[in-house]
Amino acid sequence: MYSRESLQAAQDTVYRAFAPTPQQRWPLLERRLGAQVWVKHENHTPVGAFKVRGGLTYFESLRERDPGCRGVVSATRGNHGQSVGLAAQRLGLTATIVVPRGNSVEKNAAMRALGVELIEHGDDFQASREHARQLAERHGLHVVPSFHDDLVRGVATYWIEFFSAVQPDVVFVPIGQGSGICACAAARRHTGARTRILGVVSAHATAYQQSFREGRLIESPVTTQLADGMACRVPDAQALEWIRREVDDVIAVSDDEVATAMRALFADTHNVAEGAGAASLAGALQQKERWAGRTVGVVLTGGNVDSAVFARVLAG
Repeated sequence: MYSRESLQAAQDTVYRAFAPTPQQRWPLLERRLGAQVWVKHENHTPVGAFKVRGGLTYFESLRERDPGCRGVVSATRGNHGQSVGLAAQRLGLTATIVVPRGNSVEKNAAMRALGVELIEHGDDFQASREHARQLAERHGLHVVPSFHDDLVRGVATYWIEFFSAVQPDVVFVPIGQGSGICACAAARRHTGARTRILGVVSAHATAYQQSFREGRLIESPVTTQLADGMACRVPDAQALEWIRREVDDVIAVSDDEVATAMRALFADTHNVAEGAGAASLAGALQQKERWAGRTVGVVLTGGNVDSAVFARVLAG
């Protein structure tokens, strides 16, 4: 998928910005699952989520591909936008981010704090993405996609960290637009790990699960109220190709299961997880009987949840 040199270049880029994140075992979580459990803490990056790795790597390549670029635009539900904002800020570029109406208040604030111009448009991510493309044409901006080889290459750095430290029997990987799970597959090849990969989608946004099973792109409505980082209506064709080739299965977790996982992470590890950030554990809890007594890997992909939302989740 990627040469060792290209992955090393991504690691060099990421580690100029921040150190590797920890992978940690938590006794209470292991008791809950009845297995040895390793949690990869991507909630400990400078923007509280894994996406920043891809943004840094993408912008490093963009500087080489298009040295005359002065401004970028992208669409997001939050963490990708923070990644774009931070990377653009480091290179002195302007960044415009389009989010759906009603997007996370605190994610919006975090993006603005990184200097982005924030525009609310459309009722879902797909509508925001289409508007971002129109802005690019109108103002001559570079469109930062939600899925790209350089994004995947950057995200693969956290999976390389993980598989270099431990190689569990299975890892549960949330699927939004696909960079995280494709990066997992790339790192598995790079490290020679034999770990099985199970993708996790929201039961209220099943486009990737349906497409995985049918072998073709299937658009599906999004109704999740909690896992906005997994609110994908239209899968990416390249990502789907990778997932069908590399991933063992794709399962779906409900908002209720995600909320349970958020509470479990807080109770057992005292880490805050956003909805999509807890989906990996939600998948592991759903399949706990299957993997009892084995070594399980989960990733806390992000902790950027609005305070009011988290309070409601904790209250049950």
